[in-house]
Amino acid sequence: MADERIIRVGTRKSQLALVQTNSVIQMLRALDDTLKFETVPMSTVGDRILDSALSKIGEKSLFTKELETALLKNQVDFVVHSLKDLPTNLPEGLVIGCVCKRDNPYDAVVLHPKHQRKTLKDLPDGSVIGTSSLRRAAQIKRVYPQHKIENIRGNLNTRFKKLAENDVYDGIILAVAGLTRMGWEHCIAQVLTPEECMYAVSQGAMAVECRDGDERILSLLNKIHDHTSTIECVAERAFLWKLEGGCSVPVSVFTEVSKDQLSVKGGVFSIDGSEAVEHSINTDLNNPDIKIPDSTMFVGIHCQIQEKKCEYATAYATGLRLAEEMIGKGADSILKTAKAMSKEEILAEHARKQEEEKEKKMKRKHADDEPLSHMDPVKRYLMAQHHDMSQVLMSGAASIPLPSSSQHHNLSELQLLGKMGQGPSSQESEASSSSSSSSL
Repeated sequence: MADERIIRVGTRKSQLALVQTNSVIQMLRALDDTLKFETVPMSTVGDRILDSALSKIGEKSLFTKELETALLKNQVDFVVHSLKDLPTNLPEGLVIGCVCKRDNPYDAVVLHPKHQRKTLKDLPDGSVIGTSSLRRAAQIKRVYPQHKIENIRGNLNTRFKKLAENDVYDGIILAVAGLTRMGWEHCIAQVLTPEECMYAVSQGAMAVECRDGDERILSLLNKIHDHTSTIECVAERAFLWKLEGGCSVPVSVFTEVSKDQLSVKGGVFSIDGSEAVEHSINTDLNNPDIKIPDSTMFVGIHCQIQEKKCEYATAYATGLRLAEEMIGKGADSILKTAKAMSKEEILAEHARKQEEEKEKKMKRKHADDEPLSHMDPVKRYLMAQHHDMSQVLMSGAASIPLPSSSQHHNLSELQLLGKMGQGPSSQESEASSSSSSSSL
């Protein structure tokens, strides 16, 4: 059948996610123009919760769960992610089918228009820098302690709008890769060096997730797989997995592959940036002593080149060894404290959300319980059009004349009701109206 060639691609709804998804589709189309694709956009938990820092939400798979559920239900054939969003443990039955060539992994500073041609060191003391990342915040606090870090959430478009219009932030920190993919690299005021801010695990890499064993899709993805980028990400994800890190702890990396040499530097920071453990490892990727496992998956990443499985295994072992040596240097103590602090913030954030919901329910109840006799005449009239008149009479408003639903009234006629002797006085009506409006 013709529709067997239609490949359904899951993606988040943000503009950046759609740009990334379309770039993967274009890469595949360039190799086979007979392929047909259907994009299936979805919203994730991370997209919907925008009033809390990521570290305070207290859930994993913030930007992936809904997409992965669609994969498991065969509603889509593969999903395009920013690999840094994918947890190191994937749902059973799913695999990262390929890692595309990694773009610039570094972080960038975008400054408010009033700070043109400046960098972070040029800003006045007390300048506010926006980021939702504990990793970025901890490192910036270490290098630029004179500045203040504030949380900022939302997609790239939203963050740019907050920077330009709210006059709260002097600058924000974003990934160079995201800005470049959106065509906004001209907005970058400064690219942060590894000495200033090491990047997140797998930052700058796009990954395609599919069902494990789906040979048709895996074979297709093999054509856009980048081996060097994959080796870097296997090492980084193994490092993160061993540390049991995530968005609730400040963990960073800096990785390079040169010929057959793999170099990985890791960083673990306290949330306030006052403590840190940093360490590096260099490894020969063609290690003859490495034990090669039977599995074709390394920290969720499918081994696309079987003859180079030794390199996958070496990268994986290197990431684990880096984590173990850093734990020996005290990283576990820093992580334990950071996780405890994050847990407290998560509980406090949940309590805040519950209190907000309780207040909303009380306001809704107050609005529902508002007597008709104390109600703004216009509102009273509109309610009458949607309720049975017998219910209105039983509410105790039998003495309040209401306009007939068969008559046509413009707004000025309805407003006259408040000036007639049929309801509350004008002053009482205005007071009730004000109270009612604040309740809705």
